[in-house]
Amino acid sequence: MIRHPRLTAALCLVTVLALGGCFMQPGGSSGAGDGSGTPAKPNIVFVLTDDLSWNLVRHMPNVLRMQKDGLTFRTFLMSDSLCCTSRATIFTGRYPHNTGVRTNFPPDGGYEVFKAKGGEESSFAPVLRKAGYRTALLGKYMNGYHPKNTQGGTKPYVPPGWDEWHVAGYGYASYDYNLNENGSLVHYGREEQDYMTDVLARKGVDFIRRSAKASKPFFIEIATFAPHAPFLPAPRHAGLFPGLKAPRPLSFNEANVDDKPSWLRSRPRLGRRGIANIDRAYRDRVRMVQAVDEMVGWIRAVLKELGRDRDTYVVFGSDNGFHMGEHRLAGGKMTPYDSDIRVPFIVTGPDVPHGRTVMEPTQNTDLAPTFLEIAGVKPPPSMDGRSLLPFLRGSTPSGWRETALIEHVKPPPSPEDPDRQDSAPGAPTTYNALRNDEMLYVEYENGEREYYDRTRDPQELNNVYDTLPEQKRRHLSDLLYAYTRCSGEACLAAGRGR
Repeated sequence: MIRHPRLTAALCLVTVLALGGCFMQPGGSSGAGDGSGTPAKPNIVFVLTDDLSWNLVRHMPNVLRMQKDGLTFRTFLMSDSLCCTSRATIFTGRYPHNTGVRTNFPPDGGYEVFKAKGGEESSFAPVLRKAGYRTALLGKYMNGYHPKNTQGGTKPYVPPGWDEWHVAGYGYASYDYNLNENGSLVHYGREEQDYMTDVLARKGVDFIRRSAKASKPFFIEIATFAPHAPFLPAPRHAGLFPGLKAPRPLSFNEANVDDKPSWLRSRPRLGRRGIANIDRAYRDRVRMVQAVDEMVGWIRAVLKELGRDRDTYVVFGSDNGFHMGEHRLAGGKMTPYDSDIRVPFIVTGPDVPHGRTVMEPTQNTDLAPTFLEIAGVKPPPSMDGRSLLPFLRGSTPSGWRETALIEHVKPPPSPEDPDRQDSAPGAPTTYNALRNDEMLYVEYENGEREYYDRTRDPQELNNVYDTLPEQKRRHLSDLLYAYTRCSGEACLAAGRGR
């Protein structure tokens, strides 16, 4: 009997989630471990998406299930809403002003700068490996990384700290890409099974199955290129959600931007065609994350099948957010506004309270120290963040930060930059900002300022900086000055200042 392709895909998805099989089943990895070699330290599965905003999560049933089964960080803020800077911070636990990675490409950022400044050696990966973990990185690494690069050796280079390495360079198109697979270059073409997110899912589950049989704990980061532009969904999802429109918060196509900084004040309102383009792109973004959501469900199903769900933390999140129509901005990131800097981060695992939400400001600086503390390793003093493990165990750490730091250097236009649409005139200039549950304060390099009272104005519509008393202005500026120059413990102290 011949089935319609979409019906076959739908039946396949049911099989994937229920049994871990069908087209996504990795070859040569059947059967579950008996659990006799269960390691004393917990395992960690880290799914890191690219440009995933909160408004996509409502269409991701397996991620929504994670929220019910685990802990949601409601105010998880990126130190810079830009791919490479965020990832450098995630790996090292250090703010961009300390990693030296300020943009996606040299001379102020990118993989070359990250490597030259010791980012690979100070990443959490070598420490986890030394602590006895099997480590794997799949998918996206850093902007400017090329899988063919040998770094002077005879075969493609694998950075220190990684036992398994299946990493692409410019994989945004989801097809026709190369992976550096443990030092060997492997090409994937344009067949349906080559779709990048599905390839990563198969490889990720294969690693988990093999690692579950070993006596060592494991850490795996699966870093998808989805849902970054060009917003290409898997074929089985291409026709889903017909007629879906982008959300229309109060900030959507903001009526009056006279109080905004000059880079935004000059932007006209979005027209009918522009809004239609936003709706079309949002539909494709929703379609694109369906494969990511299936991967999350498959990973959790396999962990349960193997009896490893009880000793494995599953962390789901994004490197930055994405605006689509907010404040008249058609599509992109890099602004200090909520759509860009506040991202989903959800955790399930041993002793993690179910259905709980953490409102305290947490950041990507906190991920590396969290992974180390889970592994029983004390985070080094060079890390600017703080471990989230107490939250995962149901408590609130004493002296937690009250304010988060956001910093951004406007990248120069580059034809190689996948975010180059935001480097055009009208993109945000260089800025530093403070953000907590009460306010957003922004200082631009040209002297302009923004202040939003988030208790009354969570959509960040009314810039009331001009109404602030001079003493308040000085306090905010002094705090921001100290924060942007902090390191280690000094960053924790700055975060506790209001």
